[in-house]
Amino acid sequence: MKQDNRDFAEGSSPLSVAVAMDAERAVDRVADALRERRMRLAYQRVVLAGTQTRTGFHEGLMRILDPNGRTIPAREFIDAVEPLALGREIDCVALGIALQALSRHPDLRLSINMSARSVGWPRWNRILRRGLAGHPGAGNRLILEFSEASAMTVPELLAAFIADLRPKGVSFAIDGFGAGPVQLRHFRELGFDIMKIDASYTRGIHGHADNQVLMAAFLGIARQFDMVTVAQGVESGDEAAWLAALGIDCLQGYHFGAPQLIPHGLRG
Repeated sequence: MKQDNRDFAEGSSPLSVAVAMDAERAVDRVADALRERRMRLAYQRVVLAGTQTRTGFHEGLMRILDPNGRTIPAREFIDAVEPLALGREIDCVALGIALQALSRHPDLRLSINMSARSVGWPRWNRILRRGLAGHPGAGNRLILEFSEASAMTVPELLAAFIADLRPKGVSFAIDGFGAGPVQLRHFRELGFDIMKIDASYTRGIHGHADNQVLMAAFLGIARQFDMVTVAQGVESGDEAAWLAALGIDCLQGYHFGAPQLIPHGLRG
């Protein structure tokens, strides 16, 4: 996947060349990790806002390990690989790990972030359907998350997929709501079960009037469509208290714990 620097158009800015080279290196690192099976899920709690101690579910976050065992979070590579076939392969691995975790831990409810592009990927679908068929009840504990941007790339395909899988018990979440433009017509038709509100609206919300108004508006939309709300990126007790008082259903963030390789409260 190497690319000679001469392939870049003459006159490209140093910044654009650097960005392209960083993306190329990220793709190479991920391809190596996939080939050598250096991929893991890290699990982060999503707590019920009412108690802030009970776990509603966990989110499984993809991590790759470099050759020295250093953990590389998805944010460092996902933008580069998401449009590629390599992104579909990562989703296949993540889904397989998630289904295995659900099989091992019957009390675990788990969300996993996927690209909507993977919905049309045959191997990903085979892994999902075989996993659900082989582990009765797993569908009732599986949540598939799709970002706004991803969902809007193939809304018709995703809508049909959701309609097909919902009778099997699978739930669906829109991740990072508010982070980018969303077409409300498609949003209504997709019928998500969970709205995960982007962390940019959570930070310092107890002292940020604009974010307070926007968070209340998001909560109103979610209630209209019978969606459970999750505020992402909660990092302080003040933020958690304000969001709980507003009526947000669930909270997620480092205030409640960092992602870890074994789900909170469960044995490995």
